[in-house]
Amino acid sequence: MAFEIAMALDAPLDVFIVRKLGLPGHEEFGIGAIASGDVRVVNEAVLRAYDVDAEALERITAHEGLELARRERLYRDDRPFPAIEDRVVILVDDGLATGSTMRAAIAALRKKGPSKIVVAVPVGARETCTSMAGLVDEVICLETPEPFYAVGLWYEDFTQTDDTEVHELLERAAVRAARPR
Repeated sequence: MAFEIAMALDAPLDVFIVRKLGLPGHEEFGIGAIASGDVRVVNEAVLRAYDVDAEALERITAHEGLELARRERLYRDDRPFPAIEDRVVILVDDGLATGSTMRAAIAALRKKGPSKIVVAVPVGARETCTSMAGLVDEVICLETPEPFYAVGLWYEDFTQTDDTEVHELLERAAVRAARPR
């Protein structure tokens, strides 16, 4: 989705890695998230409700941190993180359920001084999309179906984009951006 948006807007494309911290035994249920730049966002109410202690949270964070670092190396190659200070950043995701991964991305990117942050998703839980409005400059959430159970339920094909495809799309976008205009 981010590739298609970047192409349509003739905008640069880059990747910002965020990893969901999943509830043990139910990893798709987010209890928080981590992002590049040592940012961790957790939902304290969910941690208490499901009795996730500090030790378990650290174990989950360490595991996801390894995957975050692996993807950062693989996707970015030797390219430095782009300069986003005083620029508009559009954060794109496949949807918003709990919003923990998007909150982590927002917190990490805020440190880099963009002039504006826009969250763009095709589908999301109404409450989550509404809560994002207080964190960013603009939220674009095309559909907020009721009831909302999971992002994947709103797709005909919700297969994961594999590492090779992500890398290929980033390369294609970089080649396009390098062309004279």
